[in-house]
Amino acid sequence: MSTGQTRRSFADAMPSPSPLCAASCSTALRAPPPLLRFRRSASPVTASLARAAPAVSDDLVLRIAEQLEDSVTSSSPLLDPLRSASALSLLSTPWPTRRSNEAFRFTDISYLRSFPISLPSKAPDLAPPASPFPSHVLFSDGLLVSASGVHVSALADLPPGRARDRAAAALAASAEFAHKDLFYDFNAVGARDVVVVHVPEGVKVADDPVHIMFTYTNCGAESMLMSNPRVLVVAEKEAEVAIVEEHFGAGEEGGCYWANPVAEIIIDAGARVVHSYVQRQSFAAAHTKWTVVQQDTSSKYEFVEVSTGAKLNRHNLHIQQLGPETETELSTLHLTSQNKQIHDLHSKLILDHPRGFSRQLHKCIACATGNSIFDGNIKVNRYAQQTDAGQETKCLILSPKALVNVKPNLQIIADDVKCTHGAAISGELDPNELFYFQARGINAETATDALLYFFGAHVIKRIPFKPINENALAQFKELLASSRQTTYDALLS
Repeated sequence: MSTGQTRRSFADAMPSPSPLCAASCSTALRAPPPLLRFRRSASPVTASLARAAPAVSDDLVLRIAEQLEDSVTSSSPLLDPLRSASALSLLSTPWPTRRSNEAFRFTDISYLRSFPISLPSKAPDLAPPASPFPSHVLFSDGLLVSASGVHVSALADLPPGRARDRAAAALAASAEFAHKDLFYDFNAVGARDVVVVHVPEGVKVADDPVHIMFTYTNCGAESMLMSNPRVLVVAEKEAEVAIVEEHFGAGEEGGCYWANPVAEIIIDAGARVVHSYVQRQSFAAAHTKWTVVQQDTSSKYEFVEVSTGAKLNRHNLHIQQLGPETETELSTLHLTSQNKQIHDLHSKLILDHPRGFSRQLHKCIACATGNSIFDGNIKVNRYAQQTDAGQETKCLILSPKALVNVKPNLQIIADDVKCTHGAAISGELDPNELFYFQARGINAETATDALLYFFGAHVIKRIPFKPINENALAQFKELLASSRQTTYDALLS
């Protein structure tokens, strides 16, 4: 933290036991009994700090926040407003549970409390993954390793000028973001640096994407390594840019770690951003991600997500249309192929202006004892007349022990709109489609595999870049094959 006052607020809110040392922990972080949770230390508190600090705080949240604060030894001063605002917010933010927080009603995040939290001190000594694109960025355990490309730079390396000014304004505005949760605040407090993708007015580079690779490792069986990478994308007026995010584990197979990334995207009037996001983490990892998008007049945002990895995966996708005639297209595929795997998408699209257009498609396949959650909210406010918004979710449950919770919802205040939404959840494939294959001499097992593959490929093929598209399809096909045995084992257990 940059200011002494904010740093003292964490210390004053902590209970009397000594601060947590992640490297020496051998037991899980757990909140103390309720009577001890909010006990303050006897150290003196200034009047201004007493007014700023809330009367109630959560011990577990404060312990993690203090670790994050202590881990950031140097950072760009442009991050100070965001870091300070999130630090203050964490003082009154409780750990969310299924009973206490409606947004986590169907999402069990207790896995994050299973291990003590540790933080990276340096990037691991691993061979960097190869990128098929000339513009690429590499984060390793949340630490920025390299950034290459005409329009790509680390925040700390931005020279004075237009790009730096836009980044500073965006980060200052992020401090006022009202829809955040504690994961967003953890990232703001713990981010060491920010990768800035700034595309000037009128520049069109959508055919040559910026490939952002996030690799993660584990630090042993006794702790969970937490990473907080952050990306800021600014597409100025009439500009076009493509972003490809890939999150994956590196090093030891089955690594246990916690990835907590944030991506913020600002799209000016008439600009276009094509965003592809592939999450294929270790099946012992936790992945909590925020994507925040602001679209100005006549801008376009195209988003495709393919998530197959992580034991716990939660994605908060928040989009706001800030001008008329704005287009938003969202496509998502989640596959829970492992036992007790959780995939959660919470999306919110806010339309405030006339003639907005949006389409959202969510698909999921739940196998074995997996749990898939979709909470998609589209809010059409009073002045968003002549809006055309559509939302659809399709879910396949391939095991009696799998679970799917879907909540597609439209909130419409405007009275001149065209809005539709629908949800389809099925425990079996369409018998007519199976019959079509069998009538042509294809056995039921092969027909089932083909139908499941094309169910997911419908979304994956929307990724416009062939190397990413083909890799995602190959992994999806492999996981479908392995999930058959996982489902069989779950039925026997």
